Amino acid sequence: MTYRSNRAPLSPTEDARHLMFDDLEKLGRILVETGDVAHGFIQGADDMDVTCRDFSAFDPSRPLSRQGSGTLDALRAAKEEILPLLAASIGPRYLGFVTGGTTPAALVGDWLASAVDQNATGPEGSVNAAVEEQVINWLCDIGNLPRDRFDGVLTTGATVSNLLGLVTARQWCGEQVGVNIDADGASVLPDLAIFAASPHASMIKDLSITGIGRNSFIKVATLPGTEETDLSDLRAKLEASDARAKIVIASAGTVNATDFDDLNAIADLCAAFGAWLHVDAAFGFFAALDDRRAHFLSGLERADSITSDGHKWLNVPYDCGIFLTRHISVLETCCRAFAPYLETKAIGNSYINRGVENSRRFRALPLWMTMMAYGIDGMAAVIRANCDQAADLAMWVRTHEKLELLREPKLNVTMFASVGSDDDNRALLDRINAGGKTFLTPTIYGGRFGFRAAFSNWRTQDHDLAIVKQAIEMAL
Repeated sequence: MTYRSNRAPLSPTEDARHLMFDDLEKLGRILVETGDVAHGFIQGADDMDVTCRDFSAFDPSRPLSRQGSGTLDALRAAKEEILPLLAASIGPRYLGFVTGGTTPAALVGDWLASAVDQNATGPEGSVNAAVEEQVINWLCDIGNLPRDRFDGVLTTGATVSNLLGLVTARQWCGEQVGVNIDADGASVLPDLAIFAASPHASMIKDLSITGIGRNSFIKVATLPGTEETDLSDLRAKLEASDARAKIVIASAGTVNATDFDDLNAIADLCAAFGAWLHVDAAFGFFAALDDRRAHFLSGLERADSITSDGHKWLNVPYDCGIFLTRHISVLETCCRAFAPYLETKAIGNSYINRGVENSRRFRALPLWMTMMAYGIDGMAAVIRANCDQAADLAMWVRTHEKLELLREPKLNVTMFASVGSDDDNRALLDRINAGGKTFLTPTIYGGRFGFRAAFSNWRTQDHDLAIVKQAIEMAL
């Protein structure tokens, strides 16, 4: 550094800014050391406790110091104070929720997205919008959705994608009865009925956010012993409804049983009753890559809107949601952003007009990188392996004298419990997770308290499955 020697002493504020320029000169070293820290964490995920149970070593009330010490010191502090207390959710035995682990290519894409720091709003002066368009086209190809009929946007996750589904559906419903909700508000819609059998928690949350109301949907029955929509009950409730605006929410991979609705039959009912069909395929969308299960998604191309996630089974970093629709112009009506400084004559999609955020991370780049790096066959291999692992665990549970299977897995989630009471099972789950070798999440299925083992990580192998079984056995 030479620019201090010819200047007057710096004020505290200038000196703090000087640290940033100093870091800029050291950036090569900083990136190398950051890579080493990240590499160590990733490589160590196989041997770490899968979750951290005690955060008492970290004090969130600690005051912020006035004087900074630069990036390298901050990196060392993060390595010592934060990384040891994180979950190894990128690792092969984190089986909670539906959590993917970042592929190497997606990690590179995510780091590059931070380095180039594009505000991915549209085509003005950057190829970012064209990259997002290409990724959405590839996603349509994966889901066997015609490119000329479907378009969409990348979001922060399925919650926002489901929100876009509701908002777009409501606008479309308004247009069918001659009102403009975008311009005049939801109160101008005379009546709206929403039908759902197994809505995800994120959709219930979105019903609140949109002002529709968490309890303001018509609960449709499920087929006995499943989470699938009972078509006869859906028909009866559509027939009984006097609402002129109707939305049906279907599932392609429910969160527990990974059940798939009969999308063709539901699409027929929606066509007959003038209803919008939204399909929540948060992770089930990628079952299309497994030729043994692709038929579960038959009829998906008839949906009006579709939700999925990249940060689940596609194994790209958080956050990455996917929203696809056959009514892109209606979506853009709902999400348009007006300001003189946003006007552009550049050719391409303005994604600022397709989602909630005006400022958008370049989240297409990690997707593009992993899809380019591994192709359809690479992504399909992960889906097939995870489904086989769920089936393998189910077979082991089925033959275990102290365990019982709550449901045969259709996809990548195995639900099971011990033969004891619900209280026994709650205690057992605590013991399994406290062991640090694996992590399962609880569920209620068929009135029973049980466990979900969701296989969603590209790194999970046969020896990991053996460790999971051993961890369960040790806790029994």
